[in-house]
This record gives sequence, structure tokens and C-alpha cells, in this order.
Amino acid sequence: MFKRRRLRRLAVATALSVVAGCLVSAGAELWTWNTSRGHVYAEADVPAAPVALVLGAEVYADGSPSPFLAARLDIARRLLEAGKVRAILVSGDNRYWDYNEPGSMMVYLAARGVPAQQVALDYAGFDTYDSCARAKRIFGVDQAIVVTQTYHIDRAVALCRTLGIDATGVGDESVKIYEEPWRNSVVRERGAVVKALADTVSHRDPVFLGRQETTVQEALAAN
Repeated sequence: MFKRRRLRRLAVATALSVVAGCLVSAGAELWTWNTSRGHVYAEADVPAAPVALVLGAEVYADGSPSPFLAARLDIARRLLEAGKVRAILVSGDNRYWDYNEPGSMMVYLAARGVPAQQVALDYAGFDTYDSCARAKRIFGVDQAIVVTQTYHIDRAVALCRTLGIDATGVGDESVKIYEEPWRNSVVRERGAVVKALADTVSHRDPVFLGRQETTVQEALAAN
């Protein structure tokens, strides 16, 4: 009898945990959608802004960006060429000496004709929250077009807007041809939106803050 009662309690607790998890996930999805609604555009339609914020992604051992990251950079380059933005802020992971997302992004853009003086680098964009928070608090960005993939763009725009940036977004779908990585990213995004909401509720600081940077303003002045 005692064992049966314990099993029943365990089943109830498990069911309640599942329901709570579903409610939290649904709430995070609703927050993401509601905050980004009306601020995500096709590349051709996005309103002009001073800065394109390109969020980091995988860089290979030889320093070349993955197709996902290259697609983001190509959008930012086209926005600059079209006069939609005047500067590009590349934000990514450089926590290890032999892994440098922003540096690789800069090399990629420069090789395709983007003037180096119009690119600013954030070496501590360890996740989307940190990239948005640092863009505002360290680089002084007040308005930006966020560039990433479509599965990620709602969360990215929602975070940047919540953290004080007048953000719009452009998402890439050209890399959907890489079906398995795309599918895995879509699945991971469901957990990432929960973390994003938790980060905004906690108002945590980015992993690194540090002194104010003027490189975005310098990039804008170089245009």
C-alpha cells in the first residue's frame, strides 16, 4: 500500500512538472512572438537603421565562417551596400585564444569589399542576450537591424528590444538546404526562448562588461 501511494505521488508530481514546463515554454514563446511582432522584415523591406548587428555562429578550425554565419554576413554586407545601414557590429565568441568568431567575421566581410573602418567588433557576444546587452551598454547602439537565421530572429529581436535597442530584424533561410543542422537548431530554439525570458526577468549582466567602446560611433563617422 505504501509503495503504491509513493508511486501515485510520483506520477502526480511528474505530471505537474510536465504541465508546468509546458506552461513556461508556452509563455516564453508568447513573449518572444509578442515582443518581436511587427519588427521582423524581409531584407528588401526592412527600414533603414544606423547599424546592422550580426550575431555570431560557428567558425571552423581554419577560421572560415560556417554557412549559417556566412549567410548572416552576406545579408549585412548587402544592407550596407544598399544604404540600409552605415556600419556593421559583429558580435560573437572569443573566450578562447584559438577561437575567434568576430575576427573571422571581419576577415570575411573585408574579403568581400566591406571597408574595415565600417565594421566594429564585439569579442564577448557569448550568447544572444550578451550580444544585445553589450550592443546597448558597451557600444552605445540605440537602433539596429539584427541579422541571423529565421528560426532565431524573433528571439533576437525580442531580446534586443527588451534591452533598450529599437531593433528590427532580418532572417536568413538560404541555409535550410542543410536540413539536419537547420532542424537541430529549430529544436534547440525551443529551449533557448525559455532561457531568453529567464535572462530578461533576472536582468543579469553580460558575462563581460568593461569600459565603453567607441568603435561603432567611429564606424558610423567613417561612412
